[in-house]
Amino acid sequence: MKLPRRKFLHLAAAVLPALPGVAWAQTYPSRPVRLIVPFPAGGVIDLFGRLMGQWLSERLGQPFVIENRAGAGGNLGAEFVVRSPADGYTLLQLSSVNAFGVSLYDNLSFNLVQDLAPVASIYSAPTVLIANQSFPAKSVPALIAHAKGNPGKVTMASAGVGTADHVFGELFKSMAGIDMLHVPYRGGAPKMTDLIAGQVDVTFEPIATAMEQIKAGRVHALAVTSTKRVDALPNVPPVNEFIPGYEGLGWQGIAAPRNTPTPIIAALNREINAGLSDPRIKARIADLGATVLAGTPADSGAFVTHFTEKWAKVIREAKIKAE
Repeated sequence: MKLPRRKFLHLAAAVLPALPGVAWAQTYPSRPVRLIVPFPAGGVIDLFGRLMGQWLSERLGQPFVIENRAGAGGNLGAEFVVRSPADGYTLLQLSSVNAFGVSLYDNLSFNLVQDLAPVASIYSAPTVLIANQSFPAKSVPALIAHAKGNPGKVTMASAGVGTADHVFGELFKSMAGIDMLHVPYRGGAPKMTDLIAGQVDVTFEPIATAMEQIKAGRVHALAVTSTKRVDALPNVPPVNEFIPGYEGLGWQGIAAPRNTPTPIIAALNREINAGLSDPRIKARIADLGATVLAGTPADSGAFVTHFTEKWAKVIREAKIKAE
């Protein structure tokens, strides 16, 4: 029997809310959502957690509450989300640091790729290779030549073992065929203080935090770690002009516990992508010298998987382990 179109639509409307996925989509969110930032307040990851949390609150009509759960290189916060109910009310502000942690820490109780559902990526951002002003090498070729002539004597500072500046530096050393002495600090601020003072020679630093020092002439910018020049530092060449194939990008995104209903993931992805088109959020991303990573949940998942595998190899070969 063929139903009239009006009657068919009426019956469909009655049936669809009974389907679990559709019901989720119609009611989500009905209460506050926790967005777990697995690092202390005040950093770039926390900044974007709060920026996206505010955006999602405005768009979806419920508070997206930022909860900082720092520790173990972002693993404590990630594990908390993995163990949370898969109902869309606990999300993770995911970053490249979490991906590094897969290889840095032995015996993790969760699998980053398998136990989290990708929601959306936000941005990818290069760092900038900088040197103190008294350092004799003012370019990447000069740095490589100087390091080869002084093996183990050029100091490469980082904000800590297994941080992006450390891992990007190890890849640089490997691909350039040089030996630089890694000097880990407890955070980016003391590292930058000693770099400016000439206590260490070079470091890889996020563009957002290096920009002021570069403009003030306190440090010298040698190269960016993207494959192309960035608008924030148009006169600074990329490393891969001198070391073909080199690239070091940090990134951020949002993830949920595995098995979170697909309609919830889709709704969050749609609103996050809308935020990435908003002038205010785009401006903050541009300030980092970063690139927007709008796309589907599948795009985000593929990016995280590739990123994790790439840097796992670097970390293994450099024999880096978390302290």
